[in-house]
Amino acid sequence: MRGEENPLRLARASAAVVLLVDGLGAAQLGQRAGHARTLATAPGGSLDAGFPSTTAVALASLTTGELAGAHGIVGYDAFVPGAGVRNQLRDWGGPMDPATWQRSPTLLEQQPSIVIGEPRHAASGFTHAVLRGAEYRGGRTMADRFALVRAAARERSLVYAYVPELDRTGHESGWQSPEWTDALEELDGHVRELAASLLRDAGLVVTADHGMVDVDASAHLIVPPGLLERVAHVAGEPRCLQLQVEGDADAVARSWAAWLGDAAWVATRDEVVAAGWFGEVHPEVAPRLGDVFVAARGRRAIYVDEADPGRGMIGQHGSLTPDELRVPLRRFGAFA
Repeated sequence: MRGEENPLRLARASAAVVLLVDGLGAAQLGQRAGHARTLATAPGGSLDAGFPSTTAVALASLTTGELAGAHGIVGYDAFVPGAGVRNQLRDWGGPMDPATWQRSPTLLEQQPSIVIGEPRHAASGFTHAVLRGAEYRGGRTMADRFALVRAAARERSLVYAYVPELDRTGHESGWQSPEWTDALEELDGHVRELAASLLRDAGLVVTADHGMVDVDASAHLIVPPGLLERVAHVAGEPRCLQLQVEGDADAVARSWAAWLGDAAWVATRDEVVAAGWFGEVHPEVAPRLGDVFVAARGRRAIYVDEADPGRGMIGQHGSLTPDELRVPLRRFGAFA
């Protein structure tokens, strides 16, 4: 919108819409292309959303242009020094101050911007942390929000719109379910109408925060009690645990790796940082990372409690597989 050169080589536009579809992985879109012909046939390809492949991290990366090691939101659940494990979407306040916990300026603070999402998120801590700087407009249903997007796209602003329905359906029923396909078809119809309504010099980009894998209950791995003896806190999520340990992290990593074999990647914090999983890690962010990371391979999930109610969730994400990391990047209007 400022006419600057950019890595995506997007053309100059007077208005831009960034539509974020929660849970729409590139692999899932490819396998259901016949149900989403507008999205499937649009130019643009795909890109990696970043690690860990979870909403809180990816949305912060999208609006700041930084990886998690810089912006500081490092997982679905993360360790907050002095406060224990806190959920990064909901548990704001105290040491998790939205103004400072997410450390990077947002693009929405630098450009006249409109955010369109569900009304209940308008004043949330996560919104203040990741979407600060924009005017927030709420729509209850997917149709309501797309109507707001069409109107906002005519205001010569940067418009960010969030669609959560696909992710929720995937968690509950799995992305391979008929319900997920129905939600994808509804989404695709709205994208088609939105693209057709754009002014000539307005652009639309459709992308996502992560993909998804369906995990059957038979692939749930329950951690033996002995492996938890030196674990003080468990953060992350079942596809990628982050362990805060007491004592030797290398020894804990070896014991978990021996139990899991080829079912997961197991690495210490030092190994993860050296490998660049989080990009360059700021000293302020480093204590938030687990001492040991346990990232599930294939279609598995790892639980420390056999009675965890989350075991009813089918669609999951958070780990390093392409099905989780790779997301669409589709262009319309002036960006096509």
